[in-house]
Amino acid sequence: MRIKWFSFVRITGLILVLTYHFFKNLLPGGFIGVDIFFTFSGYLITALMIDEFHRHDGFNLQGFYRRRFYRIVPPLVLSILLVIPFTYLISRDYVTDIGKQITAALGFTTNFYEIATGGSYETNFIPHLFVHTWSLAVEMHYYIIWGLCAFVIAKLIKHGQQQRSTTRALLIFKLSLFVLSSIFLIASFAAMVIGSLHLKEFSPVYFSTLTHCFPFFLGSCLGILVGIRETSTRFKVSVQRWSAPAAIVVLVLSFMTLLGLSFTLQFDQRTTYFYGFLAASLLACVMIYAARILHEKTPTVAEPKLISFLADTSYSVYLFHWPFFVIFSHVVTTNLAVILTLVFSLFFSALSYYILEPLIAGKALPLQDQRITQALKKQFVQIIMAVIVVALTVVSAYTAYAAPTMTSLETNLWTGSLYQDADQLKTAHQSVLAAIEAKKQAAIARKKKLAAKTALEKAQAEEESILNAVPKGVSIIGDSVTLGTRQYLGAHVANSSIDAAGNRTMDLAYKVMMNQQKNHILRQYVVIAIGTNALNDWQLQTDKVINSLGKGHHLILMTPHDGSANATYNSEKLAVYERTLPRKYPWITIADWNSLAKAHPEVFKGSDGTHFGGNAQGNILFAQCVNDALIAAKKQPIKK
Repeated sequence: MRIKWFSFVRITGLILVLTYHFFKNLLPGGFIGVDIFFTFSGYLITALMIDEFHRHDGFNLQGFYRRRFYRIVPPLVLSILLVIPFTYLISRDYVTDIGKQITAALGFTTNFYEIATGGSYETNFIPHLFVHTWSLAVEMHYYIIWGLCAFVIAKLIKHGQQQRSTTRALLIFKLSLFVLSSIFLIASFAAMVIGSLHLKEFSPVYFSTLTHCFPFFLGSCLGILVGIRETSTRFKVSVQRWSAPAAIVVLVLSFMTLLGLSFTLQFDQRTTYFYGFLAASLLACVMIYAARILHEKTPTVAEPKLISFLADTSYSVYLFHWPFFVIFSHVVTTNLAVILTLVFSLFFSALSYYILEPLIAGKALPLQDQRITQALKKQFVQIIMAVIVVALTVVSAYTAYAAPTMTSLETNLWTGSLYQDADQLKTAHQSVLAAIEAKKQAAIARKKKLAAKTALEKAQAEEESILNAVPKGVSIIGDSVTLGTRQYLGAHVANSSIDAAGNRTMDLAYKVMMNQQKNHILRQYVVIAIGTNALNDWQLQTDKVINSLGKGHHLILMTPHDGSANATYNSEKLAVYERTLPRKYPWITIADWNSLAKAHPEVFKGSDGTHFGGNAQGNILFAQCVNDALIAAKKQPIKK
């Protein structure tokens, strides 16, 4: 039984997700489209379970799993096989460990794979082509668990059904599912809230099945209360009370509210995890309820074929759109990439839904033209299709076999780390000697101060004491951008020591600075090249660095650059804030890498838009930015 107007729920989820992926800055909260899908799936599956129990006085677990397999697996396999040949259009970085990604996708463990490898839903510098299948993994886990629950409950009811009527058995089945889904709903949502309390990067609670399965169980509760064929008395009363225009108004208002929520929610805000996802799921329930009533109120009105087509192919479009967009966006402009992504995704999705999936499942093709149906069933056509599938499988297998295990960026950072470790071993002894010499000079300066007679002489002696206590040269503390250019930077910034690491945030840079300061190896000019990984406490941590820097130093803050950032990003806010600091602190100088990088986008060609490691021109510009700031800093006072 097809419920008209449910298509609007599916399309809403699809529109939000696609817009978020295509234009994240335009719709920063569009990721809630996935929660709409989750809620709708929970509703549909549970309502169908109840219908099956009502018709057959039981629940066929094997049949349930078989239907889920035929609906989910063939489009997934097809999307992987068709996408892989397109990867030869872009850098091999994008197929790094592609074999593991494919295995995770086909094994429905992408969400846990991303958690285990430190993947971030929003900030992967080289986005995984199949990272979006994390949601498919959560969905499959729900089907496995919920199918088993329904099967066990049905068996228990059937075992004691001699004393119960069919109506009573159905009531017990529905009540048992409702109680169990309510427990799972509360436990999962509580796990998300509690799990996000102390996180700064929220991808683990976003990806995890345990913390993000509650929309399914919210939908399950609605499916039990509303149903599809087997509807509740309360719902039948609602159908009588509601008018078709009222259902349309509620449908539109809930859609508009979801859209408004998509404009306001942010992935890295804790409030999103406290109520954002729950609000989106509740609104999805309202849409489902209104659409279900509208179906009953419009028995003679047919759903537009375009709407039905988009709803039927929405799952496959979701599978195809992300890898195609990643590929095309690195070949053409963003707008053209969106157009190509939609064209290819819709074409392959229609091919999957209307031809391949029915053929694999042994069902009749949902095509009105029977000539096409008969032609596709002919043996030579099936042989050609089999040959194409085998060819695509060979290409995919070879691509996975030949794929690099590290991206060029990771290789560059790894090499930079090795050089840094070697340099630190070489300079450790020199730093100790320099610190001892600095202490000697400071002691001499203190003696001069004690011997001084005039106030001017004492001031000069005090300043000399401060300067002599600080090792000469430049200490550079940076993140992965600095690490990527470390070898060149060290050779072109005179008398410099560099300490850089991937994913370093300002609070970690503070610890490095304080450790060096404690051990008297922090040099006179301190360059802090941090901010691409700016967290919500960026201002607090920056002020902490400023206030904790000891006397005798000059601080150079290098403004961060993230190629995908807009004014709402923490890194951009930090850059704006840092530019204001020299007016308040004359011993601070700005190395405006943010502005310089934006003026030279060519140095990021073929990269993630943030790192340029290995690009000679990028190395030159970065070192130039540091050296220009050092020249300006030498004309300014030190911290006293």
